[in-house]
Amino acid sequence: MLQGIPPDSLRRAVAEVFARPEYAWATGRSPVQWLLEQIGRFLDWLGRAEASHPMAFRALLVLLSAILVATLVHMGYVVWRITRPTAQTPGGGAASGVVVEDARAHRERAEALARAGRYAEALAHRFVAMLLDLERRDALRFHPSKTPAEYVTEARLDQAGRATLGYLVARLYRHVFGAAPCDEQTYRAFASDADLLSEHVATA
Repeated sequence: MLQGIPPDSLRRAVAEVFARPEYAWATGRSPVQWLLEQIGRFLDWLGRAEASHPMAFRALLVLLSAILVATLVHMGYVVWRITRPTAQTPGGGAASGVVVEDARAHRERAEALARAGRYAEALAHRFVAMLLDLERRDALRFHPSKTPAEYVTEARLDQAGRATLGYLVARLYRHVFGAAPCDEQTYRAFASDADLLSEHVATA
């Protein structure tokens, strides 16, 4: 039937048809499309798992829920241990000796925890002791509701001191909140840097 049509004309007509926008198709996928596809596959897998193994699926959900609750409880406990004051921090009329004693109490508690091998908790108390020492030098205002990162921008320190404080906060988050292993060497290095930070208080 097509014997009378030149091959060039047929190829040109086919090329013109498939060059139209409605015949254009993408040869690749965007990262968002790939992510949505993976999420869809995961949800499909969950649906198949629930249909084929309902008891195992429920046990998995209970286990994951328990892990999530335990993680949240642990994070809350760590935050509470870091932020709770062991003594009343001074207001306008309190004597500065209370701050020194409070900082000393945190430092002694940190050493006791380190001797017991609880180095991550020791880091938290050593950090609070450092903050109270800096408050005594009017470099910052300590408050239990503040996060460790807030002190980096607030503290009146020179450039080197601010960098050191940021590094200490990063290590605190890594070992206390991130649950990264912490040994005695890590704790001693943290304590040494914390003790030297008061030398970097910026002059008024």
